[in-house]
Amino acid sequence: MVYLIYGAAALAEIAGCFAFWAWLRLDRSAWWMMPGVASLALFAYLLTLVPAEAAGRAYAAYGGIYIVMSLAWLWLAEGQRPDRFDIGGALICLVGASIILLPSRG
Repeated sequence: MVYLIYGAAALAEIAGCFAFWAWLRLDRSAWWMMPGVASLALFAYLLTLVPAEAAGRAYAAYGGIYIVMSLAWLWLAEGQRPDRFDIGGALICLVGASIILLPSRG
């Protein structure tokens, strides 16, 4: 379930940031900021649903999921296929995030 929450949070963050990117870099209307702000608020809310005793640990584990979702966005929304270095780096990050999420701590 945690991976689903992180995936949804990443999608919300990426979409929100992309709205600002579109406004500032792709010369879209400033109206793009309205759904962008809503999406970023959803992102922040979703991270509060992660069962972690410390926010920093929840954010650290989220980073690996964010990287994977960013590359999915690159491919699906921007039409640029990730290369082998993108995929290799994302897999390393995903392993790191999974280690952080291991349930038992001494």
